[in-house]
Amino acid sequence: LFPLREQGLNYYAQELTQDEIKEFQSTREAKRRFLAAYSLMLDFYGIKLLDKSGNVARAPNWQERFQHLNESQHNYLRITRILKSLGELGYEAFKPPLVRLLLEESLCHATLPNMQHSALEYYVYTIRLPASRRRLLRYACQHYRPAHAFLWGPPPKRRGAGGGGGDSGGAGSSGIRAPAPTPEPQRKGEESAVSTAVSSRRVVTCQDSGGGEGKGCAVLSSKIAGLEGTLMMAGARGERNEYNEILPF
Repeated sequence: LFPLREQGLNYYAQELTQDEIKEFQSTREAKRRFLAAYSLMLDFYGIKLLDKSGNVARAPNWQERFQHLNESQHNYLRITRILKSLGELGYEAFKPPLVRLLLEESLCHATLPNMQHSALEYYVYTIRLPASRRRLLRYACQHYRPAHAFLWGPPPKRRGAGGGGGDSGGAGSSGIRAPAPTPEPQRKGEESAVSTAVSSRRVVTCQDSGGGEGKGCAVLSSKIAGLEGTLMMAGARGERNEYNEILPF
């Protein structure tokens, strides 16, 4: 239903080709079926597709489905694939509204607390446009609790780790290949250690510099822009960094 130009978990699935993408984008029926499949999956997750611009909201069955989604974390891998596939097939604009909703539900309403890790470390980084990523990261910065523990960017590559977020292949739509998910006990320990080290290493978070959330998030935006510029330059030179190979956006 959601093809990619990279190898997924299904070894027998064929990777999407550029010729197939061109054929898809010129075939009205193929696009209609793809959007129908997307709408069907959203309904399964308790989300409703509102319009042709990709805006989404809670569906009437959201309470039951969110509870299931929060407890069935294998679905988070599928959501990563869906987001990447949207970008591959010309629906990049559909991705930010979905990621924003998932961030809101996990960070603000605590209806999907188990999804915080996937939303912050995978979903945001499937989005190609730097400006869209920055807006989502600023939103997450404002609502993440505890605020002092908020860190942005994909986690460092772990030795021997495969591709995360539901894929064992390359970067796909995001340009950055996410690492394997961190086990929850290990992640909590790392967050505690990072929280202690933040002040001593002067890592910029939302409350640094004594400027409150607004000033801290402005600094965050500047730092994000600088990192993205560095990553894109490295990708143009074909270099590698600690996050894995950087591919063109």
